[in-house]
Amino acid sequence: MHSTVLEAVRLCRTLDLASGPRFLLRDVSFQLEHGQVLAVLGPSGAGKSTLLRMLNRLDEPTKGTMLFHGKDYREMDPRHLRRRIGIVMQHAYLFPGTSALNVRYGPLQHGEELADAQVSEWMRQVGMAGYEDRDVANLSGGEAQRVSIARALANQPEVLLLDEPTSSLDDASKQDIERLLVSLVRERNTTCVWVTHDVAQARRVADLVLKLEGGEAAGLGTPQELLHA
Repeated sequence: MHSTVLEAVRLCRTLDLASGPRFLLRDVSFQLEHGQVLAVLGPSGAGKSTLLRMLNRLDEPTKGTMLFHGKDYREMDPRHLRRRIGIVMQHAYLFPGTSALNVRYGPLQHGEELADAQVSEWMRQVGMAGYEDRDVANLSGGEAQRVSIARALANQPEVLLLDEPTSSLDDASKQDIERLLVSLVRERNTTCVWVTHDVAQARRVADLVLKLEGGEAAGLGTPQELLHA
């Protein structure tokens, strides 16, 4: 197997506006090995979410590409790619209905129906045992984010993309969700791209840090190299 799981190759995204081209991301490159966590750090508007959305083709690159196990990801069916590269958004965006319905959703798109015991196990792993039949409309922000994590993990992705997954939560929930995600990622040795604007969080969770400024890479290295106490 190709040793590099993800390789971004000069990724660019440009919007053609009446006033002229607007560069959202320009010439961003990095490599991630199996089990590595990359924190993508930068202020609002730096291109962090744009990069993340391109990594599983929710948005398409204008130039450049991404290699998944050495293969150009544009050669893969997008639905198949998104099963292998899961994403957890800043807000949970759960489907109406029960927690169990949300956890079952991804596998069902690929013809796999999770048994009740499997749903319960995913819920247990995110600290939500017994919440399978709870209507998601009645969940707190932290609880909803846990269900969204279970929904992503139920596809058993090789890569997990996290778009500021704790930024919309209160301080207590923020710490709980961060600890949960670090635990799950490390236990599974999952390759992870974690978008954050929080330098301290990047220092805690990452093996590598990519700093973005104005849509361009301003630094790539270890937390020790880039993030000074």
